[in-house]
Amino acid sequence: MSTSSVSKGCFVFKPSAKKKRTLGLDDYFTDGCEGAETSKIRFKLCQDLWDKIKTETEVLQDELSKKILNSLLDFTMRCSSTHQHSDWASQMRASEIPTAALILGVNVPDHDMTFQSLCELLQQSVTPHVASVQAKECGALKHLMKRVLERLMDTVLAVDDDEEEEAEQTRGQIHKKVHCSLGTLCDWYSTKTKKSSSGTPGKKRTSAVRHEQQQPPLVIIFKDLEAFNPRVLQDFIIICSRYIHRVPLVFIFGIATSPSTIQHMLPHSVSSLLCIELFQSLSCTQHLATVIDKLILTHNFPFKLNNKVMQVLISIFLYHDFSVRNFIKGLQLALLEHFHSQPLSVLCCKKTEAFLNVMQLSNCDLERVRQLGSFRRYVEKQELQEQASLLNDDTYLKEVCKKFVKELHKYHKNYYPVLRCLHTLTSTLPRYPLGKQIRELHLICLEKNVWENEDYQSAMKLLKMLAKDELISLLQRCAEILQPVKSKIMKSALSQLQELLAKFKQLDTAAGETAPSVEDSITSPVKNLQKKTDLFQLQKNDRLKTEDGLASNAAPDICIAYKLHLECGRLINLYDWLEAYATVVSGAEGNNPGSDNYVKVDEVKHARFIRAVSELEFLGFIKSTKQKTDHVARLTWGGC
Repeated sequence: MSTSSVSKGCFVFKPSAKKKRTLGLDDYFTDGCEGAETSKIRFKLCQDLWDKIKTETEVLQDELSKKILNSLLDFTMRCSSTHQHSDWASQMRASEIPTAALILGVNVPDHDMTFQSLCELLQQSVTPHVASVQAKECGALKHLMKRVLERLMDTVLAVDDDEEEEAEQTRGQIHKKVHCSLGTLCDWYSTKTKKSSSGTPGKKRTSAVRHEQQQPPLVIIFKDLEAFNPRVLQDFIIICSRYIHRVPLVFIFGIATSPSTIQHMLPHSVSSLLCIELFQSLSCTQHLATVIDKLILTHNFPFKLNNKVMQVLISIFLYHDFSVRNFIKGLQLALLEHFHSQPLSVLCCKKTEAFLNVMQLSNCDLERVRQLGSFRRYVEKQELQEQASLLNDDTYLKEVCKKFVKELHKYHKNYYPVLRCLHTLTSTLPRYPLGKQIRELHLICLEKNVWENEDYQSAMKLLKMLAKDELISLLQRCAEILQPVKSKIMKSALSQLQELLAKFKQLDTAAGETAPSVEDSITSPVKNLQKKTDLFQLQKNDRLKTEDGLASNAAPDICIAYKLHLECGRLINLYDWLEAYATVVSGAEGNNPGSDNYVKVDEVKHARFIRAVSELEFLGFIKSTKQKTDHVARLTWGGC
């Protein structure tokens, strides 16, 4: 054998005796972090704040999904109870499978949390036998059957008949592979229930609750129904319907679009095998509105999003995935980025803790404060001596920063109640000048002073046009918003609001006390145009009684106009009619033709006459005519 001219060698490098240190989360946070001297403190603040937000989010999501989850639990309990109490045939055919169609919406990334909570609740309250499957793992019928049986029976099953049986160590127990079929499931369930029903000899179990626990239902959850192969789903339903008399199966369909999906995927011969009940979850937009209201629009969390970041997160939600879960992840990313890249984020904490951190600020941190645009604008408004102290005296600057922190927390405590009041007043106005959702109004406020916005001026004009009852209702809701707030400014605003509501009530009381009598409303109807004429009272006040059928000058306007129109022919000249009407009304007011202030026809009399003529036309006594433009046609008989 020939050898190569190039020598080859093998070199061994022994590992160093020093063991490599395992990096923690704080080490990753510190890596590349600006202001490394406070990175540990900022990491702790970030972690504590996120833990609090996460806890609040989980509680909020549980509250939002509590209603729909409880409804599903009641459904499965009813199905189990019906099957065990021999009422199954009376409520549904023997081959029908009870099915819950759960409409979740298109926010698919959020569905996993819903189904996880549902599975946990079912296993805690209804049955330990719950199988959850997805379309991507069930491409064929045998795969679907295998996944369902394995998760219900907690064992390993064989897909093919000729597959050899093997022993497998799983969770410290030995499970033997068995044949994959619904018959196997029925035998397993029968054995399982017999074991649980066997108790102490001589004792009878008569409790209905204990009996239900002995025969719990088998719940199968299809997470993404639209993604399943229709043929696979049809075959599986047909097979299950043939065994429903032996095992209490319950289906839960997770649907992202609409209930019509079931009709599109399943023919009538298959869908008729299901006894379907519809369940509608909370819409993702309502979910997002609640999350923003509880997590962002509150002073409980010192971390605040600026308008650009919040707009990006909302746009991703509205135009991409409708996922509240991803919105919260975006909030977490913004939180992490803020504490990692901003050394002054050490002040983003509770007020008492922020005071302590202010006193620990280094010279570099104080210079960062002096470089802030908001601080520069503040310095420019101060006197020269104050400016020198702020720019040169670190101790004085720390005291000023403590004052800033206190004012900032006070501002946020007052801002959100006022924001809710403004939203209450403007959210129902036409065309929603300041937005329909409170988050839209919040974004407007973040951009600039809201009173400088043109839409704000439009909203105030529309607000002044509201009816008194509507305005009082809105002001009462604002008072309820301000009631829990303990700050002096909000207490003062609440006091002013209550005084305004009291004045509205005084107006109602004064209007009731000075209401004109029936006699006054008859002789001077202009003073009380909105008061309805009481026919029963008219038949009583002798002043309306006349001789020879003449029109009484004390009668209502429509009565005077009616009496006068009876004296006319088929066509009535409107001007002559007005002259006659004004003569009668002037006599009722005591204005004689010979007096100095006598005006026969003024604007008020003209308006009253037009109204009376319009009422007569509405009642069908007269109508307009094309023969003469200044005439109307009479439609009654009698008179001239």
